[in-house]
Amino acid sequence: MNEPFQLGAMLRLGLLLGLAGLAGCVPAKADLTVFLEEPYSYDGGLAGTGHTAVYLSNVCASSPIVLRRCNPGETGVVLSRYHRIDGYDWLAIPLLPYLYAVDRPEDIPLIANAKIEAAMRDAYRRKYLEAIVPDGPEGQTPPGDWYELVGSAFDRTLYGFRIITSLEKDDAFISAYNARTNRQAYRLVTSNCADFVRDAVNFYYPQAATRSFFADLDVATPKHVAKSLVNYAHHHASLSLTAFVIPQIPGSIKRSTPVHGVVDSVFKAKKYEIPLLVFHPFVGGGVAVAYVVSGRFNPAQNALMYTPGEALEKPLTDEQRRDFAKGLEELLRSGGSDSSIPRSPADWRILLAKATFAPDEDGRPALHASLREGNRAASPGESSVVVGLTRDNILNSTAPTTLTCDLLVVRLRQELRKGTSPHTSERVFRSDIALLEKLLAAQNQTVAASGYHAGAER
Repeated sequence: MNEPFQLGAMLRLGLLLGLAGLAGCVPAKADLTVFLEEPYSYDGGLAGTGHTAVYLSNVCASSPIVLRRCNPGETGVVLSRYHRIDGYDWLAIPLLPYLYAVDRPEDIPLIANAKIEAAMRDAYRRKYLEAIVPDGPEGQTPPGDWYELVGSAFDRTLYGFRIITSLEKDDAFISAYNARTNRQAYRLVTSNCADFVRDAVNFYYPQAATRSFFADLDVATPKHVAKSLVNYAHHHASLSLTAFVIPQIPGSIKRSTPVHGVVDSVFKAKKYEIPLLVFHPFVGGGVAVAYVVSGRFNPAQNALMYTPGEALEKPLTDEQRRDFAKGLEELLRSGGSDSSIPRSPADWRILLAKATFAPDEDGRPALHASLREGNRAASPGESSVVVGLTRDNILNSTAPTTLTCDLLVVRLRQELRKGTSPHTSERVFRSDIALLEKLLAAQNQTVAASGYHAGAER
């Protein structure tokens, strides 16, 4: 009497198990992304070729020198060739630390200066990288180029060019690179960071990344590796090429500059090209022709905006940027008196000069400082305040809202700056504006309450 019911139940269970088995057989997503990173500091003022690295979404690492397949929830590693870091040729760093020196997206600072950057990098080094970058003799932060391992987006804008790969190729890559001798091989002309990325890309898709004799005099450069991959993907639509921008974190750190190849770095620098044209017209003319033929490549063209943990989004249009800029200034004028948002960042600079970087009670990035009356920075012990640096803790800051508002205004204005690459998306900008509005509302309530109490005392 119950046999039909039992049989039906068994059939349904078998069907569910079968579907579950099929679902388990669906391959996980595997991508390869070439990062083209803008130059800064001396590189930005001289050659301007920048840096390049390769990000593999399904390859993780047991340590910076041992690769493995990613576990569920992990987001892959960035690999690059480095110079003078404990004698290794390449090192693997998880994506978020590589970009922002943090483990969680919610800990990415809204704004940064050199002090915040150095502290966050060193905190990550002490937690994860002491085996390859140990403390100095007295426990201090060591010198050297190790800082390139983490927090790349503090110093520069990055461009990503993503294509699909396969789990089988990932496994082969892991096996091959773990078996190779990982000792320093960096040479500026013949074995640089672009050569490493070129070899990694070609491991997956032979001849996808190349050198250029005309554009770079047959020297591998970050710009041409990215350009050649883009050209290859345009001829292989199945690779589903996606381009995106990772903007430099807003703040007082000097902005990075556009990336160049070998020839276009000469062509675009008048101090080099004009003397060549005057004194060596044939050489100068040859450089110009080489640039026109093979040097032009705009990495920001049609690129989307990257936000950790979110889908890629369209950047602000020029019209949106202008409209939002007007709206921001109107908000600042209507948000309170002229003193509500400092017209000069003097108070903020004084605070930063005296502040120390340390996590707040929840472990999120924050600045700790001492203030005396009038919001002027003072010696320790006079009035200790905390300034939250993230979306999750800025509203809990104990510093005067004139300072936290100023922090957000600096960020918002940099997001709206015109430049060679986009700085934000509409969603992110509106989120930042909403934070500023909350701070202004809190400040107006404080001002109103102060006025009420002053009137009551009289």
